[in-house]
Amino acid sequence: MELGAIGSATRPSPVEALREIGFWLERSRADTHRVKAYRRAADAVEALAPEDYAAHAASADWSGLTGVGPKTAAVITQAVEGRVPDYLQQLRDDAEPLAAGGETVRAVLRGDLHTHSTWSDGGSPLEEMMTTARALGHEYCVITDHSPRLTVARGLTAARLREQLAVTRALGAELAPFRVLQGIEVDILEDGGLDQESGLLGELDVVVASVHSKLRSDSETMTHRMVRAIANPRVNVLGHCTGRLITGERGTRPESSFDAEVVFEACRQFGTAVEINSRPERRDPPTRLLRLAFEMGCLFSIDTDAHAPGQLDFVAYGCERAEAMGIPPERIVNTWPVDELLAWCGS
Repeated sequence: MELGAIGSATRPSPVEALREIGFWLERSRADTHRVKAYRRAADAVEALAPEDYAAHAASADWSGLTGVGPKTAAVITQAVEGRVPDYLQQLRDDAEPLAAGGETVRAVLRGDLHTHSTWSDGGSPLEEMMTTARALGHEYCVITDHSPRLTVARGLTAARLREQLAVTRALGAELAPFRVLQGIEVDILEDGGLDQESGLLGELDVVVASVHSKLRSDSETMTHRMVRAIANPRVNVLGHCTGRLITGERGTRPESSFDAEVVFEACRQFGTAVEINSRPERRDPPTRLLRLAFEMGCLFSIDTDAHAPGQLDFVAYGCERAEAMGIPPERIVNTWPVDELLAWCGS
């Protein structure tokens, strides 16, 4: 998908219009089934051979196409006519800033270090995630699909991760000067080890390490587990540190118990950034822990943990929290130029 700047196209193609509708619906946290309807229709139109597309356009009959219903057919027809479809224009007009502050931090943020694609449990292809990040003004974006132990999320085996690495390098050449960076959200195992080959982790640009299992372990167990991972030189970012869920389709989940002073001191000592996870259902770390990490001198990474293109704009929530806390931009690693970021990650 090529949106240019989100919401600016005055003559979007049918596929662009359908995907942009998906973006706005995801951004507003609309029902997943609604989003999928527009993305399915975009896939159906994009898959048409040129002669079949021309035939449908000539007859203005799109509803017979598998994956296209009356509402998506209306969007396609209006886009073929060379105008912004009514529903897309409505979504553009209704869109408001997601957060009430954070503009200063957002203005200097250069990229997103935690995103997912259909390679694991994301809802959109890698290319669409990256082109959307570029359209939102990022200079770089890291794809961090899950590691193999998280089978429910189709985590990447070493072989699949190597395959993805080749894809990201090719896509990066295509989208230059925008930088497509290869990363992983690697599971922190129960003993604090990392769920991927160490040598392979060393080939990646950015490694986000997160706990996804045994979240109700006692504080001492969880503290040792997290600190061992933080101390691993392969790890750059500690993802959603408490694992909590405060709202959303998955329900709620309490914070994990750990000694926050010990964990954040390890982050400070070993140069591991504490993620400010911008997903509305996470808001992780909680404010009291965010303040503690700030006061202890930690670095931070403001990330979306996006699983769909529209969620890439959730970065506004993290920027709002960082600015309200008074965190200076120089302590937010994804405000750094890409070469400085990569040098830090590799150090």
